[in-house]
Amino acid sequence: MIKSLLRFIIAVIFILSGFVKAVDLVGFSFKMEEYFSPSVFNMPFLEKFALLFSIIVVVLELFLGFLLLLKLKLKFTLSALIALCVFFGFLTFYSAYFNVVTDCGCFGDAIKFTPWESFVKDVVLLVGLIILFVLYRKEFAKKDAYSDNNKPENNTFKSIAFGAFCGIMIVIMTIGIINEPIIDFRDYKIGTDLKAEKAKIIKNPFEYKTFYSMKNSKTGEVLKINSDDYVNETKYWEEGSPWKIEEGKNESKLVKEGYKSEIVKFKIEDPTGIDLTDEIINAPKAILVFAYHPKEVSSELIKKVEAKVNAQKGAVIYGVSTDQNTFKTIKNAMMDGTAIKTIARSNPFVLVLEKGKIVDKQPAKYYVD
Repeated sequence: MIKSLLRFIIAVIFILSGFVKAVDLVGFSFKMEEYFSPSVFNMPFLEKFALLFSIIVVVLELFLGFLLLLKLKLKFTLSALIALCVFFGFLTFYSAYFNVVTDCGCFGDAIKFTPWESFVKDVVLLVGLIILFVLYRKEFAKKDAYSDNNKPENNTFKSIAFGAFCGIMIVIMTIGIINEPIIDFRDYKIGTDLKAEKAKIIKNPFEYKTFYSMKNSKTGEVLKINSDDYVNETKYWEEGSPWKIEEGKNESKLVKEGYKSEIVKFKIEDPTGIDLTDEIINAPKAILVFAYHPKEVSSELIKKVEAKVNAQKGAVIYGVSTDQNTFKTIKNAMMDGTAIKTIARSNPFVLVLEKGKIVDKQPAKYYVD
């Protein structure tokens, strides 16, 4: 009973983890690109294969998780999942220890984990899988021993269920790659009020404090003092004080968490650096054409999109990209490429706002049809 419950829990965790990434494979590939970037593993030559690696990881999570749920090929399934957990554990530990990837993307945009939380999760799963491996080891030697009573059974139903599951997941992944995720877990889903979200961010901001590393020149004692205490306590800075700030060892630390939202990165500027965000979110209607890789977009598609949006009278219209020369007949605006990818996965895509509220979001190729 206990081993069956443990098997069910671990299987469901892997299936859910794979599912939230499967609906947004392109988004997960962006996370893989982070790992391949020079600041992390310094393997930029693999960035172009990020989507392929994402598909492989998600397929393994989904299919192995479902095999474990159905109790099929137990020895192979448990061995593969243990190897997968070791791999994930290495990635999350590296991310946490060196603080290079702040969100591993383990559960996509649905559930956010810090790197250390992700590492602990991987360790717990690994321990659970090893326990299962030990508990089920006696069944490995028995041919077709897939049931709890160790008796061979007809696996036709399980095979059909596994085939159906694979088919459904393949369709979901394909839709996400070609179009947009069928379930939008992002902060920029249709219906989101950007103006209201920005107001929440301003009302409840994250607060940071600078901590100085102070060393006593007489005793050699070292203390970490926040900037407020440093100002208020004269012993640290008065004339003749033995306390000296150690250069290069100051730290900025989060002291109060504010309102969490990716909308904090929604900042659009004109090519000269003038902030256009307020104009856009306060307009009765705004149509924005985004491109995070403008050089990869065909000029013909750009022309069609521009013609379509220019026909919309009374709307504030901007073409937003990482290159100020992307658009020819609509005003160019600039935004960080990573922030653009957070909004939608298509390149390019069209975002329609009404008084700051997202009312439509779709790939440009469908917008012009």
